[in-house]
Amino acid sequence: MIGKCKAIAHGSTALDYIFREGKLGSRLAFHNLCSREPKTIYEEMKVVSDYNSRCRNKFLRIEIGIAPQDEKRLPVSELMRIAHLFAKRMGLDNHQWVAVTHKDTDNRHIHIIANRISLYGEVYDTTFVSNRAARVAEEISREKNLTIAKEVKAERRHQKTKASPIREQTKQQVQKICYALLDKYKGTGITGHSMFLYELNKNGIAIERMKNKQGKVCGLKFSYAGESFKASEIGREFGYRSLQKNFETTNKEEPKKPHLTVQEPTERKERPDTGYQLVPPSRSSISRDNDTPRVQDSIGAVADTIVGAADEVVEGLGDLITPSTQGNDYAETAWQRKLRNQANRKRKRGRGI
Repeated sequence: MIGKCKAIAHGSTALDYIFREGKLGSRLAFHNLCSREPKTIYEEMKVVSDYNSRCRNKFLRIEIGIAPQDEKRLPVSELMRIAHLFAKRMGLDNHQWVAVTHKDTDNRHIHIIANRISLYGEVYDTTFVSNRAARVAEEISREKNLTIAKEVKAERRHQKTKASPIREQTKQQVQKICYALLDKYKGTGITGHSMFLYELNKNGIAIERMKNKQGKVCGLKFSYAGESFKASEIGREFGYRSLQKNFETTNKEEPKKPHLTVQEPTERKERPDTGYQLVPPSRSSISRDNDTPRVQDSIGAVADTIVGAADEVVEGLGDLITPSTQGNDYAETAWQRKLRNQANRKRKRGRGI
């Protein structure tokens, strides 16, 4: 037996679903309710839930699955006891809830729709409520000697490899062929990738692309001898992205040659280029060592011109910047400052008296 629980907001829709014709099996229990139809049950629950205006998901949807081998041992009366026991251990004694069985699938199961707001206005705590429902279902299963879902799942996982020996043999054949071809064409670029796919098809192995809801490729599927396998079952090297990388590894070494040929002419370029340069040519240590005599002569001529222009400017200014004139100006300024300081001191002394 397995149990699930979830808080929902669409209580009216959930009640209509569990009472739908063709699905409804038996009416097991009506707890703290007077009505027996989905519309009137919802109205009764709404009268109580309207007292709490802050809660959004005001209903609980619970499903209890019964194992096929236990159905013959559980008549309707026993299912009623299980529904009451389950609701009690979930803490729903002071809540309104209804329980029914469904017959629309091969496995019989119980549906419980409960009011999350209690008769006293309290909100049912739904923290880890699904785990709580699974634990309660396991406890009841142990008490009544029913099949426990956790043990069945562990048993299936342990016996998975022994379930279909033919499938395992087919998978080993596919792995052998795929790894042999991968070692043969690994790192050979696009040509090797094409030959890999061609020889897989030649050996009877078909590769299909699996797409998600958005239409994007999300994985690969290998088909052989009527069996299909995910790429992860064959090997981690055969995923959608990892398979392409296996053929692209050596391609990264090929672009090195044109990269070097592009750099060679840039190093030999001389200064006439007017583009942006990170280091000015005149400040570059490399350019000074490799300057030609013609370039050195032009630099010397420019320096001589700058020095001559500076001399002409100094001569035009005349005595305005001679040292004697500057000394007289500084002496006069210092004498005036000294007189002002003395006058200020006298004023301060007079104030203190």
